[in-house]
Amino acid sequence: MTDTIRNPILPGFNPDPSICRVGEDYYIATSTFEWYPGVQIHHSRDLANWRLVSRPLARAAQLDMRGNPDSCGIWAPCLTHADGLFWLIYTDMKRYEGNFKDGHNYLVTAPAIEGPWSDPVYLNSSGFDPSLFHDDDGRKWLVNLKWDYRQREGGDRFGGILLQEYDVERRQLVGPIRNIFAGTEMKLTEGPHLYRRDGWYHLLVAEGGTGYDHAVTMARSREIAGPYEVHPDNPVLTTRQDPDNPLQRAGHADLVDTPEGETYMVHLCSRPLPGTRRSPLGRETAIQRVEWGEDGWLRLAHGGNVPALEIAISGDKNGVTQQAPAEEERYTFAPGALPAAFQWLRTPEPERLFSLDARPGYLRLFGRESVGSWFEQALVARRQDGWHCSAETELEFEPDDIQQFAGLIAYYNRFKFHYLAVSLNDEGDKVLSVMSCHDEWPSGQLDIAEPGVALEPGLPVRLGLDIRERELQFRFAQGSAGWRPVGPVLDAGLLSDEGSGRAHGYFTGNFLGMAAHDISGRATPADFAVFRYRRNTL
Repeated sequence: MTDTIRNPILPGFNPDPSICRVGEDYYIATSTFEWYPGVQIHHSRDLANWRLVSRPLARAAQLDMRGNPDSCGIWAPCLTHADGLFWLIYTDMKRYEGNFKDGHNYLVTAPAIEGPWSDPVYLNSSGFDPSLFHDDDGRKWLVNLKWDYRQREGGDRFGGILLQEYDVERRQLVGPIRNIFAGTEMKLTEGPHLYRRDGWYHLLVAEGGTGYDHAVTMARSREIAGPYEVHPDNPVLTTRQDPDNPLQRAGHADLVDTPEGETYMVHLCSRPLPGTRRSPLGRETAIQRVEWGEDGWLRLAHGGNVPALEIAISGDKNGVTQQAPAEEERYTFAPGALPAAFQWLRTPEPERLFSLDARPGYLRLFGRESVGSWFEQALVARRQDGWHCSAETELEFEPDDIQQFAGLIAYYNRFKFHYLAVSLNDEGDKVLSVMSCHDEWPSGQLDIAEPGVALEPGLPVRLGLDIRERELQFRFAQGSAGWRPVGPVLDAGLLSDEGSGRAHGYFTGNFLGMAAHDISGRATPADFAVFRYRRNTL
């Protein structure tokens, strides 16, 4: 029998998937960029239903992103399993604008997916998207793209795929560095993974850039160092010539075999808002069934090279049912750890940003640097994973200066956010203000909707927002009063990878959460009692 999986399998910001199987268990690792802890790992037993089980880069020895610009940090992790260990390779990108990219590649290992994860082994800094290949003879090989900072013809600084052996005993790369694949005419060759099958080394790469020309290329060779011949029907996967496909920007893939010998491909994609090229959910993870042909080449099982929104999979005798996400998720804040859905920005010292113990039953944020800081800001948020959704929180906050503000935020990055904040006006009255940055790169110019809405002193305030595709509306309530809208209807589509289209691109997705800022440096606390996230349909 067959069952159906509907894509994406990891909705919301979950890009650059790397998949591996251990027995009956499947794991996908995805990029987290500037969000801490680093790397998301989801688990499944059926390829249809996935659960977040680990964020392994959770201490300063492994990852410190303070000062990393927007859309830097963790790029394209690679997760594999061999010799009784999980092996996780990742890039910490420190700069990506201009000719140079300062990205450093590391390896951590763990006996179980939950850890403990080791301190990192430094590998190299020659380019991003590293991947570790475990060959049949026990040798291990690192592949990553080579970054060429020079202005080459056509602006392509992607200098080919490098191969070097990794010595487990010496914990370092050894031997010659070989450039094994220059890519195709689609250029921008990145995201390499190696596989061995029927005497061939198969090299899978992403090409065309991570925008709307993205694609998956495959090539093969009898020798690991090449030369590699390109797939006769290349690209293997793309939507570059199918603008109406609901899964756009398809590319950056990885392969996994089931215990029964079937093969599946996971890949990133995005779902632009209808009638636009704006993707506020960011780049998501989808899955396709693939087959090896009689000629030894891999192709989509449903034919062609365009991803399918729904795929048929082989089920066991009981079948596979893909579970819909809960309509509402309600988070409370008990002492201990944050609910798993939430992350913060950049720092490995979260105790400077928030506490779950200072006031039991509340998330206390300590106001830190300004919204958009690349170093230390108290912002705790979860991914937006649907076009129609709502978020609510309840806040107790007593500012004593205009430099202190806290509230509910829809945050893409420092140049793209909408923020419903409690602060003071010039007369010392507590007010609600709507602050936005409308993709004002590079100035970061702030737009504050005036006038502020007066609040009753001494009462908690409930803050909410509703997103309906391209529109975002804030609302608030106090005491026994009902919800009231506050501020103008805002552009929700702006909080996307593409934004206004006049700035350069980014690689993350929109987050909804709680924030506190105190640019006076006095760390004024803000207490949040609850956070609700609803998935709505029209």
